[in-house]
Amino acid sequence: MIAKKRATRKNWVDPDDAPELTDEFFERADEYRGRKKVRRGRPKSAAPKLPVKLRLDPDLVAALRATGEGWQTRVNDTLRATFVLSGRL
Repeated sequence: MIAKKRATRKNWVDPDDAPELTDEFFERADEYRGRKKVRRGRPKSAAPKLPVKLRLDPDLVAALRATGEGWQTRVNDTLRATFVLSGRL
């Protein structure tokens, strides 16, 4: 009796065809501590900002946006300073 040759899997990849493992590959790779994946990027804030819907006049919004990137942060800072000065914060 002649033994049958086992079929090669269709998704088999020849290890000689694998891409080279470069420094860039390892910099982008996921990092694990034990079984837990380590998060990258900015850490979560202890006091995250809340999204709100605020209705403002169109000309006011246009003027604020015209001040460039970060206009929402500047509005937040201005409101905070107003409330701090009035003693409400």
